[in-house]
Amino acid sequence: MVATPERPTLEQTPLSAEELRQIQAYWRACNYLAVGMIYLRDNPLLKDPLTEDHVKNRLLGHWGSSPGLSFIYIHLNRLIKKYGLDVIYMAGPGHGAPGILGPVYLEGTYSETYPDKSEDEEGMKKFFKQFSFPGGIGSHCTPETPGSIHEGGELGYSLSHAYGAALDNPDLIVAAVVGDGEAETGPLATAWHSNKFINPIRDGAVLPILHLNGYKIANPTILARISHEELEYLFKGYGYKPYFVEGSDPEVMHQKMAATLETAIAEIKHIQQEARTSGVAKRPIWPMIVLRSPKGWTGPASVDGKKTEDFWRSHQVPLSGMHGNPAHIKVLEDWLKSYTPEELFDENGTLIPELKELAPTGHHRMSANPHANGGLLRKDLKMPDFRNYGVEVAKPGTVEVGNTALLGNFLRDVMANNMTNFRVFGPDETASNRLNAIYEISKKVWMGEILPEDADGTEITTDGRVMEMLSEHTLQGWLEGYLLTGRHGFFHTYEAFAHVVDSMFNQHAKWLDICKNEVPWRASVSSLNILLSSTVWRQDHNGFSHQDPGYVDLVTNKSADVVRVYFPPDANCLLSVANHCLKSKDYVNVIVSDKQVHLQYLNMDQAIKHCTKGIGIWDWASNDDCGTEPDHPDVIMASCGDVATKEALAATAILREEFPDLKVRFINVVDLFKLQSEIEHPHGLSDRDFDNLFTKDKPIIFNFHGYPWLIHKLTYRRTNHHNLHVRGYKEKGNINTPLELAINNQIDRFNLVIDVINRVPKLGSAAAYVYERMKNAIIEHRAYAYEHGIDKPEINNWKWPH
Repeated sequence: MVATPERPTLEQTPLSAEELRQIQAYWRACNYLAVGMIYLRDNPLLKDPLTEDHVKNRLLGHWGSSPGLSFIYIHLNRLIKKYGLDVIYMAGPGHGAPGILGPVYLEGTYSETYPDKSEDEEGMKKFFKQFSFPGGIGSHCTPETPGSIHEGGELGYSLSHAYGAALDNPDLIVAAVVGDGEAETGPLATAWHSNKFINPIRDGAVLPILHLNGYKIANPTILARISHEELEYLFKGYGYKPYFVEGSDPEVMHQKMAATLETAIAEIKHIQQEARTSGVAKRPIWPMIVLRSPKGWTGPASVDGKKTEDFWRSHQVPLSGMHGNPAHIKVLEDWLKSYTPEELFDENGTLIPELKELAPTGHHRMSANPHANGGLLRKDLKMPDFRNYGVEVAKPGTVEVGNTALLGNFLRDVMANNMTNFRVFGPDETASNRLNAIYEISKKVWMGEILPEDADGTEITTDGRVMEMLSEHTLQGWLEGYLLTGRHGFFHTYEAFAHVVDSMFNQHAKWLDICKNEVPWRASVSSLNILLSSTVWRQDHNGFSHQDPGYVDLVTNKSADVVRVYFPPDANCLLSVANHCLKSKDYVNVIVSDKQVHLQYLNMDQAIKHCTKGIGIWDWASNDDCGTEPDHPDVIMASCGDVATKEALAATAILREEFPDLKVRFINVVDLFKLQSEIEHPHGLSDRDFDNLFTKDKPIIFNFHGYPWLIHKLTYRRTNHHNLHVRGYKEKGNINTPLELAINNQIDRFNLVIDVINRVPKLGSAAAYVYERMKNAIIEHRAYAYEHGIDKPEINNWKWPH
């Protein structure tokens, strides 16, 4: 029994006696399957007495939340069938897959997707055995689960995924089941505010269902232990109308849930009809449900004399140590038989027809809803020609523009061409990252109060398509839900704070990897495109806390099949890269480009060629093309990243002036994975191509945007790795001028010249005077910054000499 008094919001009993009998029987079938998945590898219908040979050797999976998940599922099915609803199910409680897989199997989708898991005794046996078993499936709603777009491997994202799925899907209802353990996470806490961004005219609806079963792995949950009044106030404060379904008696709970769910769906439809009829979009008070039911509902009340049902001991496997323990085998057999499988399945192991009739059919099944396999619905973006947004570059390194400002112009028109399936997401930084041209076609969506003064630059409106909220978790969750249901988007954030969603990126990359390589029935979805701006080298004004380029290090750890990283050095390259990324599928594309004004190097035709190759020699910055000797350059100067490229070019200019006979080859890297071996990444250069560019034995000075060790990690297999010297960010930052910050981390032009002097044998002591001038320049420029607070004009106004 639940510990708290039962306080249902509604007392109606809409189910007839026959409906109640059938829905209870269907739920018993779901629970039987859930227990079978966790425990059995044979004897699926208990036709023989249960023995330890029928039980898996390793018992994995989670029983505790499964009965509640299937309870919700079958009640949603009832209304889907009654009203022809379009619904998908978001299962938030982590490892509760048995509670979803059971009804998915019963409604036939699982067998259609995996024919060997047929709806008979042999298929049920395979269905049981595969669960949490080598060569089978995991214990959450993994990509292999039909109807799932949310894995739940890491808790906290179910609600933001649900709201993302509802955006621009006016007829869709997303049932988002939030586990009470999950509700304690930061991402979930901010996601409750997503109801302030749903426009009832053009968007679908999310029905949050908070599943309070009282316990996490071994502790009570916070929301299950606060008072009823406090819990009600909490969700009213979030802007919801909470309905409570509480208790443990299945027959009573079925009536309560049926009444409450029908009321909530009716309210959703009324809200939408009123807004769509009047044409007035305002923020309504959306319904939600709090389901309080026992953890491990219908399982053993106690095991070995210890309380199990409605306690944390039922969270995972209530009965363990099955082998060599006949008493536990008997408890398991009694537990399974309590669901009376002989009444639910016929002799062949098929669900009896009267129960089969309870589920929706075709695409109305939540497990077969095309929104949960979004690539089936995806349509290519109508793309403007990115070439039209570029900058004229007659001479490299002489014109300055804001790179991301031009990208903003391009994204504006991408949005204008795709006003129902493209959105831009960013945490209060669209204008800060210089993408504000987007506001010319669409402002920020805002369903809250709008004040008169907001007309002066706040850029908010109820029908906006720019999504801003100061929670990277919620924003990326919205975007992931949007992409996985077949749409397109673009996410931008400050480089240093992308780490807030490190693990969220991990989960999405893993999802894509499994879908791409192991789940052929999932259609391709649009890539998750991430722009990192306000970058480390132009955070000199915000200081050390805003200086961290390490997000890309994390990205390079993921499967080469799904991750791409780009460092466009100028605006034309940025446009080319962005155009490519927006058209791509099944990747996480990370683009690193600063928002400040930067020198431009390549005209549009050159930029397209350079980005297509991903890496290349800039002949105008090189002087080694003599065509007479193999491996002719004396030194390779390489760069990756906008500021790193400028400083490397400035160093090259000094070298060519000071040492006219020194042969310098200048290489720029746009596609970071070109550095990796082709056997490790599909974009990687062959060893021959790498050696042709970087030589086999000449010194390489590599100026990198990020942490220097990342380049060593990517190139460790290369022939000339021992001659590779990388400069990058070394955690030396504060309130600096741009050049001082570069000097502190030794990516500046003067230190790069010193690096060349130290590594090119033929310079030797003849370069001593240049070496001294570089050291003196470092001292002078640092002193000037300390006195004037800015860099010298010769630094700020530097151009490539022609």
